[in-house]
Formats: sequence, C-alpha cells, structure tokens
Amino acid sequence: MPLVKQDNSDEARPVGNGKAKEHRIKAATGLETIAPLVRSVEETPEPITTEVQGTIPSWINGNFLRNGPGKFEFGNTHYNHWFDGMAMLHQFKIQKGQVTYKSRFLNSDAYKKNSERDRIMMSEFGTLAMPDPCKNLFQRFLSRFEMIEPTDNASVSFVKYKGDYYVSTETNFIHRVNPEKLESLEKVDWSKFIAVNGATAHPHYDPDGTTYNMGNSYGSKGALYNIIKVPPEKTDSKDTLQGAKILCSIVPANKSHPSYYHSFAMSGNYVVFIEQPIKMDLLKIVTCKLRGKALSNGIYWDPKQETVFHLVNKHTGKVSPVKYHTKAISIFHQINAFEEDGFLMLDICCSDDGQAINNFLIQNLRKSGEALDEVYNTTDRTYPRRFVLPLHVTNETPTGQNLNTRPSSEASCVKMSAEKVFCQHEDLHGDDLCEYGGLEFPQINYERCNTRPYRYFYGCGFKHLVGDSLLKMDLKDKTFKVWYQKGFYPSEPVFVPTPDAEEEDDGVILSVVLTPSRDKGTFLLVLDAKTFEELGRANVPVNMPYGFHGTFSVSA
Repeated sequence: MPLVKQDNSDEARPVGNGKAKEHRIKAATGLETIAPLVRSVEETPEPITTEVQGTIPSWINGNFLRNGPGKFEFGNTHYNHWFDGMAMLHQFKIQKGQVTYKSRFLNSDAYKKNSERDRIMMSEFGTLAMPDPCKNLFQRFLSRFEMIEPTDNASVSFVKYKGDYYVSTETNFIHRVNPEKLESLEKVDWSKFIAVNGATAHPHYDPDGTTYNMGNSYGSKGALYNIIKVPPEKTDSKDTLQGAKILCSIVPANKSHPSYYHSFAMSGNYVVFIEQPIKMDLLKIVTCKLRGKALSNGIYWDPKQETVFHLVNKHTGKVSPVKYHTKAISIFHQINAFEEDGFLMLDICCSDDGQAINNFLIQNLRKSGEALDEVYNTTDRTYPRRFVLPLHVTNETPTGQNLNTRPSSEASCVKMSAEKVFCQHEDLHGDDLCEYGGLEFPQINYERCNTRPYRYFYGCGFKHLVGDSLLKMDLKDKTFKVWYQKGFYPSEPVFVPTPDAEEEDDGVILSVVLTPSRDKGTFLLVLDAKTFEELGRANVPVNMPYGFHGTFSVSA
C-alpha cells in the first residue's frame, strides 16, 4: 500500500481507504498569510545560477517554463483580481544536474501601455481601467460608451501550435514566444483566422500534432461555442494559425447567457464540452464600461441549472443529439477522458459551487488572521470525479435504469428521454483526501496516457487558497502519496518521463515551491514520480509570485 511522508520526517503511514462519503473538512483556523505570493516582483532577464541540494537527474535536459501574474500595480493604480496581474514568464533551464533561472514580463501591449503611463490603461478580468485623466471631461464621458478592448495579457499558460510556443489567456490574443530567450516574437489574433472571440489556454493534442481548442463567438443572434481544429504542419516560416478551422458550433442553452469555461476534455474520437452553470451575462459584459464595472461583474453562478456534457465527433464534426446531464457543478480543469467498452470515461476536478472565482480578489489573498480563515472557509473544495457516458444510446435503449454495466464503477447513467441521459459521478478518491483540501491543477503522463486508460494523476492539495501539497493519485485503489511541508506552497506538478520509460509513472515531477515566510525562499522541486520521494531542489536567489500553468520543453 502506498506510503505518505509528511514534514520531511522519517515516519511513514499508509493513505487511502478507497471510499469517499462526504467532502467535509474542519474549518480552517490560523491560516498563514500568503500575501508575499501575490506581490509584484522584478524580472530576472539574464540567467542566474541556483544552489542545488540533493540530486537532479542528469537525464533531465530542457526548459521548465512557467506563466502567471507578476505585477499587480502601476503607479497609484492597482489590480483587483489575481487573474489581472501582468504576465511574467519563467524559465528553469535544467542541464546535467544543474539549473539556471530567468524571468521576463511578457512584452504585451497591455504591459507597454501601462508602463508608459505608469497607470492601468487596459481593463482586465476583474479591473476596469478608469478614463484617462488627461482627457477633458467630455472625452472621459464618451469613453464610457466604448467597448472594452480585449487584453493581450497572456498570463495563464504556455501552449503549442505547429511546433511553436505561445503564451495564452482566454481572449482572442496570444503571443508566440521564444522559449529560450522568453521574448515575445509576435502577437497573434485568433479572429484573423476564424470567427472566434477567444480560445482557452488549455488545448489538447493528437499524436500527430493536430491541436484542438474551444472559443466563443458573439454575434447579433447571441453566442456560440466553437470547437477549433489547428493542423500540425506549417506552410512557411511565418505560418501561425493558418489553416485553423471551426470543426463545429454548439448553441448555448441561453444565447445571451452562455457558460464560462476554462478548459474542455478530449478522448480518442470525441471532444467533450462541459456547459456548466457559471454563466456570462452578455448584456452586463458589453455595458460594463458604461456601468463602471469590471468584466467579472457579468459572471455569475446559477445553481438551479444542470450541467450538460456535449459530445462532438472529432472526425465528422457532428454533435451528438444525446446530451448527458448532471447536477450543478463547476469545473476549471479536466484530468483525462478515454473510451472503453462502449463508454466514455470523463475524469474531471469539480466542486458543487461555482462562486470560488470571486474569492480570488487580491484583497482576499492578502488578508491574514480570522479574515483569511473566513475567505477559505467560504470557498468550496474541488475533488476528482469520474462520469461514465454511454456512447450507444438509441431508441431501443431502456429508460429508468442504470446503463453503466462496468462492475468496478460506482457511477450511474440513466436514460431519461430520447436525447437525455442523467449521470451521477463516482469519486476518484477516499475520505482522506478531504484532509488535504481536495485536489486541483491535475496533470497526467500526457504523451503516454492522454485519451487512453491510465492509472495515475498528479495535482495540488488545497488546505489553503493556493496549493500547499503535491499529490499522486492511484486509480487502482484510490489511494495517494503526498509531498507536504508546512509553510511551503508548491505550484502545479508537471510530469516528465524518463528516456525509454517502461511504466506509466517512470519519471519525475517538477514543481516550483514558494515560502512566504522567507525572503527569496523559492526553489524548483524534483520528485521521483514513482515513489514521490524528493530527489533534489534548486534554490532560486530571487522572489517569485505564485503562478498558474507551465510545461516542460525538451532540449534538442
């Protein structure tokens, strides 16, 4: 049975009983302040050496790239929401057991305009840029009737299209970047290639390099959800998103109140779009400047709405007429999806409340004492769950009975009508995961296991508002291993396989760990993915903010 190590002690104990009953944990008291994790930092444009403790395997050769907000104010103006900070790109270059670090702010138009005037000039998700005080009163009045210009502050993740690296957020702008120099090479507008107003920062990839993504489009008749397909080949050196096409469009249940989504799922033959009850009031969004409100003011949680899974055939572009429903849940990240025995297994991290996005205001993250405890205790926990979707529902399929015939699965799926199947999930964890505050930022051995049956996934535990542990989940018996040290806050774990790996978990986990109680207490952590034992760490002599997502780029 798996063992867990805590607080770097020598004692170990088994974890996991294979069952989950209630997702309850004790109310938090006395949470440590994490204000230093969401403060502005200086960039480190030239590589600096790190102090390595332990051993970093010599076979790891490449760049560990991270993205996230790194500047939260300009002059006397400041951002309101964690998601608003200016994108900072980080690179850990790992070669022959040694590590160097450097970082740069993304040279976006938003960053340049804000820097030139030393004030917030462009609106972000939770911050409305106020009218330029240099304009006269009439000009400032008229500016309120203008549409908000979409930001190009691509602060969420690193993604790949046609072999090139891009940084992305959720607007129509992405930036092609040089992963070696961390320089922005080109600002790219999705809408110049296909009729979408943005795309997610979490695309999926087929083995041949074909990339799938999702983006909304907004017109006079309302919104559409669009499945995007980008070919793997370039036609010339200047090719970016050329050849991208909309595979299909899905009509929202309410065209003026479409769902917000951060990611989607993909199996071998299907794209799975999850239409959740986090809704966008388009009227409020287009009038936010007139009303003096940020974009986030137009996003709300409607627990009366069911969540709907839409299946799209990747080969034909046809949307399944059968819709798979479940209760109101909110989802930011999917784990994996695969087809087996006529079913599609959909593994996602989800919670039963969709208001958490409002808790990540900068002022909340910088609270301390009882005020910080209260913010955490009003934030719903996120847990890994599996939904089982029957793929061959016909008129002959019986109604009112569980169609899930898999004996090892506790999930249910019941045909309610010709085009509706209601699904209830199976927990992918035991009760003891509640002690670690649930799980988010899930990662798998993507190259080997994406769209296929798999056994392991990795993530962060959240006994705080940001990740404070690293978890390795074992689907075989729903147990887990954990890396946890009090006062340390690891970021999203990224799996890197060993050369010529034979087993699924042959490799290492990379994570950036921050220590808010220490100045310059940042280090790159390297864990053995199989045992979850620490192999080594590279101490970075500068401060870093807590980031969102990243990737590992193998050196040629």
